[in-house]
Amino acid sequence: MTISHIASRAMWSVACVVVALSVRSADPGAGAATETWAGRAASRALAGHPGLPQLRAPDRARLTPESVALGRKIFFDRRLSLNGTISCGMCHVPEQAFASNELSTAVGFEGRSVKRNAPTLLYIGHLDVLFHDGRETSLETQFVGPLVAHNEMANPSIGRVVDLLRTLPDYRGSFESAFGAPAGLDSIGAALAAYQRTLIAGPSRFDRWRFGGEGKALTEEEQRGFALFSGKAGCARCHVAGTRDAMFTDQKYHDTGYGWWREHIRQSPEATEPVEVAPGVRFNLGRDVVASVSAPQQADLGRYEVTLDPRDLWSFRTPSLRNAALTAPYMHDGGIRTLADVVAFYDAGGRPHARQSPLVRPLGLDAAERAALVAFLGTLTSAGIDELVREARTAPPDNW
Repeated sequence: MTISHIASRAMWSVACVVVALSVRSADPGAGAATETWAGRAASRALAGHPGLPQLRAPDRARLTPESVALGRKIFFDRRLSLNGTISCGMCHVPEQAFASNELSTAVGFEGRSVKRNAPTLLYIGHLDVLFHDGRETSLETQFVGPLVAHNEMANPSIGRVVDLLRTLPDYRGSFESAFGAPAGLDSIGAALAAYQRTLIAGPSRFDRWRFGGEGKALTEEEQRGFALFSGKAGCARCHVAGTRDAMFTDQKYHDTGYGWWREHIRQSPEATEPVEVAPGVRFNLGRDVVASVSAPQQADLGRYEVTLDPRDLWSFRTPSLRNAALTAPYMHDGGIRTLADVVAFYDAGGRPHARQSPLVRPLGLDAAERAALVAFLGTLTSAGIDELVREARTAPPDNW
């Protein structure tokens, strides 16, 4: 065993002790609240975790058991949509790794289609840019868009949500307890951010291997997959895996050819379209039949919609690959169903066009190499997601 492996194993052991203690101990002044699920969740978020960067100080300051519990309540409260039917948790489903496995793109208010896939919220507190196009940079402000979007929760104004939270009797005293003031834009955002920052699901087998010195945590095929990921396949140029932490994203924007290709399909659709009528059951229906019961598909120009800079056409934020095996379907519109198909897309060099990133090129992988990459991606699944689901379902949604 090398000195670096001994040091890595020692750091891993210390970190695991810290995490274990943080679950049992209270923050100063937090009192008995830390004995609740919210106290344990807050302590988990504030602790260090092998493979993850530390939360920044401003993000930690308002992360208390009271704010976490309040954020969870808001997250699952359907009364905060215009007609009382939609909550954050209906697109970011805890049992589906806080994503949505059944739907390529989300469905919002009164069945209106959202043009993008609902991304996982696991580890979202460690990201600096949010949404597929990076239009928000803070969890404290991210919540406003979905609440007022006409095709999501459809509130006519954010003020309506503030007023509602100030009048609902079961919220009485909650904001005052967590933040010392009635519900307001600042405290609603802080509560939702606090809960989402606790969505840390523990180490993956990759973390145990890379940062914990457990040489047998990965099979030989999985280790070959990581070697390909870091080398021949070039995945790590965008999905960065450092030596101290690994969020598997550079948090930058790239045109992989996929967005351009999907826009080409939108403008030149096939005569028929496969429509899923039950899980795994599809029928090819004529385009006119589909159009008669649906709204026209919207164009998606990616980061360009935020910056209006032509250089950003069809560029999208690099997603983290942590828990990728649990968060199908993939890409910004959920248009690819399996990790094997994602690997095949990049192996083929994307969909080449004039603006495509030079980082995306044909890889020349054989079948065994593609399988090894998929096997490696499976090692990024966290061990503690079931605990996050139990915390999420601590109480039923308030308007069941």
